[in-house]
Order: sequence, then C-alpha cells, then structure tokens
Amino acid sequence: MTRTPAHRAEPARGAQHLGLLFVGLMLSMLLAALNQTVLSTALPTIVGELNGVNEMLWVITAYILASTIMMPVYGKLGDLMGRRPLLLGAILVFMAGSVVGALAGTIEVLIAARAIQGLGGGGLIILSQAAIADVVPARDRGKYMGVMGGVFAVSSVAGPLLGGWFTEGPGWRWAFWINVPLGLLALAGAVLFLKLPRHAGRPRLDIGGMVLLAVATTCLVLFATWGGGKYAWTDPVILGLIAGTLAAGAAFVAVERRTAEPIIPMHLFGERNFVLTTVAGLLTGVGMFGAIGYLPTYLQMVFGVDATASGLLMVPMMGTLLVTSVLAGRAVSRTGRYKWLPVVGSVVVAVAMGLLSTLTPEQGVWHVCLYIAVLGLGLGLSMQVLVLIVQNTFPLRQVGTATAANNFFRQIGATLGSGVVGSVFAGRLADQLTERLPAAALEGGAGGANSLTPALVASLPEALRDPIVASYNDALTPIYLWIVPLGLLAAALLCFVAEKPLATSIEHDVEPEALAEGSLVVAADRPSDRRAAGDGTRVTGGTRDDDGARTGGGRDERRPDPVAFETAGPAR
Repeated sequence: MTRTPAHRAEPARGAQHLGLLFVGLMLSMLLAALNQTVLSTALPTIVGELNGVNEMLWVITAYILASTIMMPVYGKLGDLMGRRPLLLGAILVFMAGSVVGALAGTIEVLIAARAIQGLGGGGLIILSQAAIADVVPARDRGKYMGVMGGVFAVSSVAGPLLGGWFTEGPGWRWAFWINVPLGLLALAGAVLFLKLPRHAGRPRLDIGGMVLLAVATTCLVLFATWGGGKYAWTDPVILGLIAGTLAAGAAFVAVERRTAEPIIPMHLFGERNFVLTTVAGLLTGVGMFGAIGYLPTYLQMVFGVDATASGLLMVPMMGTLLVTSVLAGRAVSRTGRYKWLPVVGSVVVAVAMGLLSTLTPEQGVWHVCLYIAVLGLGLGLSMQVLVLIVQNTFPLRQVGTATAANNFFRQIGATLGSGVVGSVFAGRLADQLTERLPAAALEGGAGGANSLTPALVASLPEALRDPIVASYNDALTPIYLWIVPLGLLAAALLCFVAEKPLATSIEHDVEPEALAEGSLVVAADRPSDRRAAGDGTRVTGGTRDDDGARTGGGRDERRPDPVAFETAGPAR
C-alpha cells in the first residue's frame, strides 16, 4: 500500500502541545478539587442567609452523592464513546450547577445546584486521569500523575482560604461564580489541545446497572451520613438503608454479569492488582477523610485558633503531600519501579495516625503541624501511584472503566470514613461533656452543648473551658489510634501487588486524532497497517503525522492482533 510521504514532527512542538494539553486537564481537575473544599469556611454564612441551618448537611451530601454515582458512568462511557466529548459535557454541566448555586435564593435551590455540580464533577477527575493514559505511556505517566496529586494538595488549602476570603469580601456567591472563568479556561484547553481517540457507532448503555448502582450508593451514603447522628445505629431507618445497600449491591452484581457493556465489569475483580489497590485505596480513603475532616474543628476548639488559621495550619500536610507526590511520580518515570512506594506510604500513614492519637491540649500547635506533615508524606507516596498501578493493569480500551471503578471505591471509603468517624466523634464528645460539665453549665452557662463555638469557649472561665477542651481532645484523638490498623492492612495487601513492567508506548484499538502532534509513540492497529506488514505482523513504534502517515522508528512485531473494540465502528 502506498503512503503519502510525511515529515517527522518536531519533538519540541509535540512537547509543547502535550504541556498545553496537560494544563487543560489540570484545570478540569482543579474545578472539581476546589469545589470539594471551597464551601467549608463559607457554609455557616450561606445556610444562615438562606435560613437552612437544619439542611446544612445536604449542601455537602448532594454533591458527594451525585459525583460518586457518576464516576463509574463517566469511566465506562469514556471507554465506549471517547473521553473528549464527555469531558466537555462534564465541564458545561458543572458550570451550569455553579451558576444556579450563585443565583440560589433558597436552601432547596442551593442543594439542587450542588447536585448538578456533582453530576458534572464526577467526570472531571475520572476523565482527566484517563485522558492522560490516552496520550502518555505508563512509564512516563508517573510524573504527570504526581503533579495531578499536587493539584489536590494545593486545592485542599486554597479552597478553604478562597471560601473565607469570598465570604468576608465580595460575598459567598463568588465561591460559585469563580467556577465560570475557570470552566471557560478548561473548556478552551479541552477544545484546542485535547485530541483523543473517538469512536463511531452507538454504545450499548447499561441502564439497569446504572440504576442499581445509584440506589446502592445512595443508601450507603445516607447510612454513613445519618447513622449515629440523625438516627441511632439500630433505628429502623438505618437498618433499612443497610438492607437496601446489600440488596441493590447483590442485584447490581447479578446484572453486571449478564449485560454486554457493564459499567463496572466483574472481570476487573479477577485482576489481583486491581483488587489489592482498590481495597487499599478504600482503606486509605477511610483513614484520610475520617481523620483530616475533623482536624480544623479540633484546632479551633482545643488550641483556640480562628477558622482561617485552622485552614493555614493544614499547610504542612498539603506541602509534604505536594512535594512527595511529584517526587514519587518522577521516581516512577525514571526507574520504572513503583511497588514499594504505596507500601511505604501506607505504613507512614499508619505512623502518622499513631502520632495524632498522642496529642494533648498541653502540647504546642507545632506538634499537630509536624504530625500532619508526616500524614501528607504518606499520602503523597501512595495515592496517585495506586491509580497508575490500576491503569497499567488493563489495556487502554478499559483504562477509563478501571480508573473510575478504583476512584469510586476510594470515594466510598472517604464517605464511610467521614460519616462513621463523625458519628463516633459526636457521640463520644456528648458523653465526655456530660461527664465533665455540670448540668447547669450545659443548659445555660456554656450556651448549651450544641451551641459551643470557638469564640464562646475562649470567653469562658478556665473552670469551664478546660473540661470542654479536654472533652474535645479525648473524644477525637483515640479515634486516630483505631485507624492505625487500616493503614497497616493497606500496606500488607500492597505487598502482594505484582510489579508489572510499565508500558513505554501507547496501543490504541481505534484511530487517534493527531495525538500530541505526532510526538508520542503510538502502536497502529488499522487494517491497512496490518496489510502493509503482512498477516500476523503489526508495525509498532514510530509516529504519525496529521494525515495519519507513519514516520520513522517503526519495527515489526510478530504477535496476534489485539482484541477489537467490540462496540466501536471505524475511527473518524
């Protein structure tokens, strides 16, 4: 077959294109990451203005629920339809929810806006992570995944600070308006630079699986959110939610075994690396969110710092997380070795939890900063590497589905950690206050146990303040010790991960659209290429120019062709 002559693309141009593409993907992730934290400092003011203090929980829960449900949906559809149109749609939906939130006049409209944001936000992180797998070989992907982990670290600090600044300055509604210019930048990056494989044909949707997954996830999130707080653990509502979770989960597994294109294929669980990293990620999510979710409250109530200062005191954790995440990614790309990183990281997380369990009011704030810096060190070594292991386990046509499934279970762990730890903390705190404070102080002098604020506690006489501070300390710190086994169990599981060689090229089952301006090594699998090479021979290596012609560096490999993409038509 005669090919049109083509010139080799200049590496510099390709590298610049890939850099711009990566910036666009990071902006998409930043939208979702900031949105998880930006309302934390603004929420009391928001619900106060909208007369919805009793519905405060749903402002957070609505987003978590919608985004968690949508994660595996986006992952599967991205593999079937191509990630570029889905990412554009997710950004637009997220921006629409932000506009509704900025204009909300009632708490009900705000909750609906957060749910809309979640419908889009569930795809931003998943599609961005999977898109990197479309254009960067696994061996080089570590450094990019490390920077993506840094985005979460930065947003975890920047979110609360921005939320506080907006609330005290132009107004809390700007916590939503800020997503519009960021969203437009992310859209521009995706439109101009994101050239990914796209698929023709009509995908077969797993509607039954989507519905059952939504039911099971909703029941589980409500169980973790309401249990031990709004309802006792033995309340019929909580027992009903547990039963609903188990029944919907069992039905989901049965449906996924029979459907043609399941959103979470059961064969994923036949891969040892996927199972081990997913369980380890879930355990890490429980520990991470269960612990750090209540540290700002602890700092305010025990050490008397204000809300802004409590956010700034989390910087040591985010700083070490950022640095170690980037360095770990570079080490993986340089050496090709990765197994030891999450093992060591999980052990370090367990050590950090043990250190946090020793905190007392008599210690200085610097002890807290030091211990959470150790926690960030462990998280930076493990979080993004676990995603890389999952992606390296499956062929490219399944990367989105596998990445989404892994993140879905990690989010479930985060939800369970926040809900269960919060409920245990609240119950222990109530018991501690009842034991240490006289009834008169609880009813009047201290403003009631449910009305304690950092400012109020600081203004109390020492005889009342000390028991309250001790109660907060003793109610929370022992919980950290209970989380230590989770980190050790995660480390033990990860010891059995099989360290498979990281791929150094990208093999697409469908024709890509001008991937990174021809600077990446792409294995071709078009019928014309197979004919040119002969039966059973595939030309790999080399690059393609914008017209699809192969230029330089190719080699023949005698091996069977990969499994065809069943639901996709010819690439366009």
